Amino acid sequence: MALHPYAPRVVASRYSAPIIGYVLFSPREQDVLHGWSWEVIGVIDTKGDCAEWSFPAVPGAVRSARHAVHEALRGWGLDAVVGDVAVLLVSELVTNSMRYASGPIHVRVVRPHSSGDGPGAHAGLLVEVSDPLPDPPTERTAGPDDEGGRGLQLVACSARRWGIRCGKSGKTVWFELALPG
Repeated sequence: MALHPYAPRVVASRYSAPIIGYVLFSPREQDVLHGWSWEVIGVIDTKGDCAEWSFPAVPGAVRSARHAVHEALRGWGLDAVVGDVAVLLVSELVTNSMRYASGPIHVRVVRPHSSGDGPGAHAGLLVEVSDPLPDPPTERTAGPDDEGGRGLQLVACSARRWGIRCGKSGKTVWFELALPG
């Protein structure tokens, strides 16, 4: 079986030894994956309080990102609390990345630490979408007939906090969703 041209290289560290290779999904694995497609997810890590994926900037990446985030939140028991909003905002940000960047799109979801203290502690669900384009997105006001221009407005209205980090290898748009409790 030949590799699909967008099959990502995977490094998974949740096993006793790192596994490095390519992911091939077949129709037989559909029951496990709850939806088979050729837009393969590159799993970077899904262990503990963090889940991280890499997607090719191709049609289908938005759907794959939504599904991956939803499944991670379901596994953490957070899908009923923030699942719909998180998936909507990830969809908007991955769409923006796909529209303007040609390289891989990284999505990272970090759930809050149960103790609420220590380094990196935060009170909400942290979500980051990164791409290799160094230019930050521009929040704009969309007119009633515009088909685009509402993604960052949705993020700003729905998230407790959000921002943009620019670095040498691109940018990250992040947001934090409040959790009850």
